[in-house]
Amino acid sequence: MKIVVYPGTFDPITNGHVDLVERACRLFDRVILAIASSDRKGPLFSLRERIDLAQSALAHVDNIEVRGFDYLLVNFVRDRGACGVVRGLRAVSDFEYEFQLANMNRALAPDVESVFLTPSEKLSYISSSLVREIASLNGDISPFVPGVVATALKSKFA
Repeated sequence: MKIVVYPGTFDPITNGHVDLVERACRLFDRVILAIASSDRKGPLFSLRERIDLAQSALAHVDNIEVRGFDYLLVNFVRDRGACGVVRGLRAVSDFEYEFQLANMNRALAPDVESVFLTPSEKLSYISSSLVREIASLNGDISPFVPGVVATALKSKFA
């Protein structure tokens, strides 16, 4: 069984993330959406809230598992019996950083592969940070996130 990990903070999960999960789930037997606690980033949503939002947003996908983690990614990948990591590339500007991460992961764990997927063009400009900013200014975020996320963001900024 080919298992991969799709890591991130997912603060919050967006339609771009959902698109990448759906693509990865067509390629692999199981995809683990690994939500990093990322306390140093000061996320808007708690880890528990991000897990719950992701589970709701991905309820329609059969071969997905949503987990939180707070330790080294390559160790999490090995602990879950996964063969690699899936990362999204929205634009050329993402490539340099993702390439650096992939090489560091390879140095730490040569057996862990990195796979890069691109989202649909219509979703390539969406980022969690932009969505949070629009929501904080009372803008319409409904085209960018699943409904449950839009509701949670409105509640956070009410």
